[in-house]
Amino acid sequence: MKKGFLKLVILVSGFIGISTASAQVNDTVANACAKHLEKQFISDGQQYRALLMNTDETAEFHTTLYGGSVYRIAACSGLSDGNLVFTIYDSERNLLYTNKDYKNSPWWDFKISNTLDCIIEAKLNGEGGQSSGRAVILIGFKQQK
Repeated sequence: MKKGFLKLVILVSGFIGISTASAQVNDTVANACAKHLEKQFISDGQQYRALLMNTDETAEFHTTLYGGSVYRIAACSGLSDGNLVFTIYDSERNLLYTNKDYKNSPWWDFKISNTLDCIIEAKLNGEGGQSSGRAVILIGFKQQK
């Protein structure tokens, strides 16, 4: 009976350790990405995350941006900039922005006049040698004065 209980404790401890290690990796990428929001932008409180297993996979996130605000979208995968390609579309899939046209810049600032539902797609760059990784998108805003 004691051996069975000991095995159960070891098994549960292993699951907790794995989950904690995964959360720390995820937090590290999110913290690296958060540096791009700076003090002037207020986070929308969301962390859009996806695990991309190869450069052919695309993560898709949906959000609403509200009129009268200036936004910054920051996108990261790993600890160095330029690893994630992100593209923003309106709800009808009209292209609004892609960082591919700007050397995979890790952020984009823009002003919204009217409320807009949008789709953000993210995929790994592939040219930087990163074949898999966690994609993190953060959105910050500041009110127009």
